[in-house]
Amino acid sequence: MSSMSTLAQKTPHVLVIGGGFAGLWATRALRRAPVRITLIDRANHHVFQPLLYQVATAGLSAPNIAAPLRHILRRQKNVTVLLGEVANIEPAAKRVRLADGRILDFDLLVLATGATHAYFGHDDWAPHAPGLKTLDDALEIRRRLLTAFERAEATDDPEERAAWLRFAIVGAGPTGVELAGTLAEIARHTLHGEFRRADPRRAEVLLLEAGPRVLPCFPEDLSERAREQLRKLGVDVRTGAPVAAIDADGATLRGANGVETRIAARTVLWAAGVAASPLARDLGATLDRAGRVRTNADLSVPEHPHVFVAGDLASIDSGGKPVPGVAPAAKQMGRHVARAILARLRGEPAPEFRYRDDGQLATIGRMAAVVEMHGVKLSGLLAWWLWLSAHVFFLIGFRNRLVVLIDWAQAYWSYQRSARIILGA
Repeated sequence: MSSMSTLAQKTPHVLVIGGGFAGLWATRALRRAPVRITLIDRANHHVFQPLLYQVATAGLSAPNIAAPLRHILRRQKNVTVLLGEVANIEPAAKRVRLADGRILDFDLLVLATGATHAYFGHDDWAPHAPGLKTLDDALEIRRRLLTAFERAEATDDPEERAAWLRFAIVGAGPTGVELAGTLAEIARHTLHGEFRRADPRRAEVLLLEAGPRVLPCFPEDLSERAREQLRKLGVDVRTGAPVAAIDADGATLRGANGVETRIAARTVLWAAGVAASPLARDLGATLDRAGRVRTNADLSVPEHPHVFVAGDLASIDSGGKPVPGVAPAAKQMGRHVARAILARLRGEPAPEFRYRDDGQLATIGRMAAVVEMHGVKLSGLLAWWLWLSAHVFFLIGFRNRLVVLIDWAQAYWSYQRSARIILGA
């Protein structure tokens, strides 16, 4: 009797590791399936990552863009949610070991643990230049940003004050662009008039990109429009500026001629690179240069057909192009894995994954964004409205959407940001 026939005769246990877009969408798509699902995550919540920068820049509070996984799945009776961290995976034995010693067996595994920050071999930069992947990251960045203005107010040294009011963001992808534009607005408008010794309007926001242009994933003309909108906001965009070193006092740039330039900035943020979750190595599968798993066309792992990989951890082509590591792709992968599992249970071949590219959006600041969708390119106010509508629509939960709309409306008319509370040490 084949393993698939045996699987179909019992109630299979599907273990989903990761409660992000891919893991959650796979779990929800299996709500009527004759399976028993365990969803495990290090956090007890699902976070809408495209709006993390809003939490980092004090525009939204954490609950506005996150919801408890148990609450989201409370009506799905075939799911058990566990809080825990997976230490390692034993795919041949069909079990995983948790950091606290627990062991979970499975029949089918969905690995959707996403990606983390990549410092290109310079992990010593991490304490000085935090990245933005989780709510903890966002709160840490918010603390550093708001504290910088407080330190600038407290010092009597002009050079030290300038260093505290200089912010360097490494990487000009969507996250870097969004952070830079919003931070410039905070300095120019939100904090104006609240300090007596340090004028926030004197803050310098530097966006540093090793490549030749900002938003390299967008068409070149939209990248140029984004750069112009950043310039109007007061952001100093420097392309062709790879970082050579980062420490507590700033960053060092390496020029094309090998000459190094020092930037004295007490706040450096990292938005330059990502690396796949280290759990991918446990599968013994072929990995790409970023550490992602090269999957079969149905998102299963060649070496272990009972294991599926989805989201940022999967390396797969669709239509002759690599599938990007973005939220829509992760959602589509999650739903596809559910379809593949159902096909397996029926004893049918699993379908191939086909990525549907609905375009890409990036916001730059107040009434400024760029959009590329099905060959249509937009920038400015109309693009900003499309960006806003799309992000509100895809938020989980009616309350989240309503609160975000109210907060954004207030910020639009008053330039104020509602979450300017410094937390943490």
